[in-house]
Amino acid sequence: MSEINQNVKDSRQQYYQHISGQNLTPLWESLHHLVPQTPNANCAPAYWNYQEIRPLLMESGTLIGAKEAIRRVLVLENPALRGQSSITATLYAGLQLILPGEVAPSHRHNQSALRFIVEGKGAFTAVDGERTPMHTGDFILTPQWRWHDHGNPGSEPVVWLDGLDLPLVNLLGCGFAEDYPEDQQPVTRKEGDYLPRYAANMLPLRHQSGNSSPIFNYRYDRSREALHDLTRMGDPDEWEGYKLRYVNPVTGGYPMPSMGAFLQLLPKGFASRVARSTDSTIYHVVEGAGEVTIGNETFHFSAKDIFVAPTWHNVSFRSSEDTVLFSFSDKPVQEALGLFREARY
Repeated sequence: MSEINQNVKDSRQQYYQHISGQNLTPLWESLHHLVPQTPNANCAPAYWNYQEIRPLLMESGTLIGAKEAIRRVLVLENPALRGQSSITATLYAGLQLILPGEVAPSHRHNQSALRFIVEGKGAFTAVDGERTPMHTGDFILTPQWRWHDHGNPGSEPVVWLDGLDLPLVNLLGCGFAEDYPEDQQPVTRKEGDYLPRYAANMLPLRHQSGNSSPIFNYRYDRSREALHDLTRMGDPDEWEGYKLRYVNPVTGGYPMPSMGAFLQLLPKGFASRVARSTDSTIYHVVEGAGEVTIGNETFHFSAKDIFVAPTWHNVSFRSSEDTVLFSFSDKPVQEALGLFREARY
């Protein structure tokens, strides 16, 4: 019987080698991997201690200027995706540094990008002719194919977390980019031009809708105040604490089509129940301290640290003090395709 089985295996291997010459392969050998009963982990749980990597980021400022680098960033590479400049299978993340007096030159690309300011003050981002100051905790958008540059006329280094849909766009094979002819685009709109138009529950009469939010700086003081007010309205959710998502005021949807962004407050002493979802999620600790368990790994975190929870991994939190977490994921894409799932236990 075993001899017959071996003969069958040998015949199949010969057949596979034969059809390989025609660029063919048998589906039945890989069907279970291609159509899994539960999601295959496409990255690993990972954690970055900001106090450990900050000196390395500052050292980069002595080695290369912002203009030469175009964007001076240390990429947060998932340990399961080394060499791919990816923190998850669909998303990129990195820490960008801009020093006093520097300019990160103007360019545009059809990858969507978000910035969450980690530390420092005095810098700005310019998008489509309008500048906005960057303060710690601000959530800033640079939507698809919009001219954008950064500058730091201040007196201290400024660091922010970059999030882009680079892996997703590259997978689809539709990446485009263009450099502006000058280092900085001209300023054509007053600072805060978008606020009276879109940030007061009203819209311009002749607004032309795009696929990204017309608000490109969601200030932290306002977002943090919303979380604080929410705590007075009732008990926290048992899984998420007090959690809100950033929104496009025109559509009520996500600020960008490919990435959703969220802000949540875990009260001191909060211990969440276990949940999991299909969107791999990147977290940044804005305030506080605690621990997170992702699958079988537990990470102790404090302010400015970063960690990632892969798809369909159990996640739970414990906060030793009032803790605010910023997070982003590819949830909008999954929802648009009817693929998003979550489970709570």
